[in-house]
Amino acid sequence: MEDAAERAVHSARELARRLGTEHHDVLVVLGTGLSEAAEILAGGNDPVALDTLPFWPPYGAGGHRAHAWSLAAGRRRVLVLGGRCHLYEGLSPAEVAHPVRTGVAAGCSTVILTSAVGAIRDDLRTGSVMVVADHLNLTGSSPLRGPHHVDLVDAYSPRLRALALAAPGPAASVVDPRPGVYAQLAGPQLETPAEIRMLRALGADVVGMSMALETVAARGAGAEVLGLALVTNRAAGEGTPVDLDDVRTVGRSAAPAVADLVRRVVGSLP
Repeated sequence: MEDAAERAVHSARELARRLGTEHHDVLVVLGTGLSEAAEILAGGNDPVALDTLPFWPPYGAGGHRAHAWSLAAGRRRVLVLGGRCHLYEGLSPAEVAHPVRTGVAAGCSTVILTSAVGAIRDDLRTGSVMVVADHLNLTGSSPLRGPHHVDLVDAYSPRLRALALAAPGPAASVVDPRPGVYAQLAGPQLETPAEIRMLRALGADVVGMSMALETVAARGAGAEVLGLALVTNRAAGEGTPVDLDDVRTVGRSAAPAVADLVRRVVGSLP
């Protein structure tokens, strides 16, 4: 039976054929409500459907599009995915990590992950982007198998963090100046008040249901990772009910600034 890396190679080859581009440099994965950022970045380029690629997992969550765009940004060729899949959809960690592994198999040595999150840290405002410095993987799972230990010190590249924090233009208005810690829970249930108190005590600044497993897979495949956490709400259990329609609305509203941030980070790569 083929392993995860071999399945990713098969998907990457077919994706390259459909996009008409053999090699990409940067992978961008867009979180809940941010698929419009792909349209902005693509500038009219037509996407290709992902759900018929070999080994591609289904995308069942609202606010996520199973489409990919290929675009040029300066000297870089960028592969943009309009959404992702999640553990809570009944998928395995390997399936959740497959799109990122496919991007790395397509040549991407830089992976930019975006995610909609709930804010735990009190000063984070809705609509802001927290640059991820580290994560807490509290899913109880990993996309890795076997005795292949991956060093996750600086899992989120300091070099890429610096580029995001220094980005000018519209991006500067949304990027929070303090990088922080992302906690991933498995979901789909939202957090209880006791869980939020636990996460705060553990040092988490935001909470979500993605990114950490993808980061582990990307680092295991040798890619650098930039994590961008879009604050769409206060964390569940903080006293205000979370409206998922509002989460997607915040994502759509932030899409232009997030697209600008991604474009400026990619344009600053040496």
